Amino acid sequence: MKKEFNKLPLRKGVGIVLLNNKNKIFVGKRIDNPNNYWQMPQGGVDEGEDYLNAALRELEEETSITSVQLIKEIEGYLTYDLPDNLLGIIWKGKYKGQRQKWFIFKFEGKEKEINLKTKKPEFFEWKWTNLENITDTVVDFKFEVYKKVKEEVEKIIN
Repeated sequence: MKKEFNKLPLRKGVGIVLLNNKNKIFVGKRIDNPNNYWQMPQGGVDEGEDYLNAALRELEEETSITSVQLIKEIEGYLTYDLPDNLLGIIWKGKYKGQRQKWFIFKFEGKEKEINLKTKKPEFFEWKWTNLENITDTVVDFKFEVYKKVKEEVEKIIN
């Protein structure tokens, strides 16, 4: 990591694992990174907002989904640092990475509820994927976070 960014704080964030009734996981392809990278919904926590409300808000903002049931809040926080090429660019250069609280939800709606054409779209494509595949198509700098999330979800669905 570039020295001038070492002192920057980590951004408070949330991540969402959304399981369908076949225990497949919702992933989307980001508009700002059209390579073959797929990620679960995630985002920042607003000032004064609690993590669970942030997760529900982010899920709705990114996917239009509101029909969910909380299964589990993953214990502790998962963090990642941005790669050098994104430092000083993403999040107006205020953060060196993210410290995330992750939640596992069950999707209880119909698929027609899923709509990526939101006010500020982040994904342009989505799919349900098998748990073992979530680390195969995530950007490198989020790999360790996804590996840990995968272990936590395995405890629930196996």
